[in-house]
Amino acid sequence: MAIALLTNHLVPYRIPLYERLAAEHGVEVLCYGGGERYMPSRGIAGFDAQLAAAPFPARRLDGWPDAWRIGRRYQAVIAPYAGGAIFPDAYLGARRYRRPFVFWASVWAQPHSLSNDLALPLTRHIYRHADAVVAYGEHARRFVAGVRGRDDDVFVAPQAVEPELFARAVTPPEETAFRARHRLPEGPLVLYAGRLVAAKGIKVLIDAWPQVETKATLVVAGDGPLRERLGSVPGARILGSLARDELPVAYAAATTVVVPSILTPRWREPWGMVCNEAMHQGRAVIATSAVGAAAGGLVRDGETGCVISPGDADALARAIERLLADAGLRQRLGEAARSAAAAYTYAAAAAGFGQALAVALRRA
Repeated sequence: MAIALLTNHLVPYRIPLYERLAAEHGVEVLCYGGGERYMPSRGIAGFDAQLAAAPFPARRLDGWPDAWRIGRRYQAVIAPYAGGAIFPDAYLGARRYRRPFVFWASVWAQPHSLSNDLALPLTRHIYRHADAVVAYGEHARRFVAGVRGRDDDVFVAPQAVEPELFARAVTPPEETAFRARHRLPEGPLVLYAGRLVAAKGIKVLIDAWPQVETKATLVVAGDGPLRERLGSVPGARILGSLARDELPVAYAAATTVVVPSILTPRWREPWGMVCNEAMHQGRAVIATSAVGAAAGGLVRDGETGCVISPGDADALARAIERLLADAGLRQRLGEAARSAAAAYTYAAAAAGFGQALAVALRRA
């Protein structure tokens, strides 16, 4: 029998991980996405085609009834803390047929909303009674271990991106062509890549940028409801969403990369894959302590990047100014960042899942 792994949809950076898990552990990926709650509307039309083209067994999960029956078909179940009722239904479906349940944990602080608060007793029961846990990083592992009351069965599967794409050597002509294509001026570029929403710290970035005295261009690669506000910021260029294969060139062209996410009652940045991507190109990242990659140990202040307090526009401006002014510091942090990101591999992630599955299956 196969092992079921639930996820919302097939994001590109997960494909190599799922391919490994399928080959090493017989995993089949069940996607409960296909609606705008889980993916941009432009991606919904090709959802089934994406599943059919996956280089591993994958299919659509047909709502909570399918999750409720999941233990009948699969040897074990891996599910994340996401998807509304899908998460508890998958747990109950596994328990109904006495199948091992592995919890895939990304949350590292308890979110608060009416739905989260109402579901908290059941959620904590699952945290405590899952047969094993695999976590995004040390920050999530610590949080889960605190809820469970132990950490001997909580394993880290580090976040990874494709090194063949993001660590590839970008040539000077590619950088020149990138600037010309997007009409970017000469001089330093400070890059933000991601959704343009409040939780990502966009309003903080808007407040911080006018305080940066060194002449530079704020390059924004992404889209969202705050795009119009960013467009009014002096010295900002809004590129919209970039193709994935263009991102390494954007990172290489950038002087530094900012990830200014803030804390909200409902959400805390689980990781921030932009950090891995930029660090593979040897770029020093400025991240807040509300970013999982900083809390989890990849971005370390003064070692592999800069870590600042969330919501502090003055601190963000100072960090940007400091990196723009100090080429030696940028080089030192960038080299350390490249080395640190190289250790966050799909092999290490698959090994974390393997450890959790071994414990869960043994207990079953």
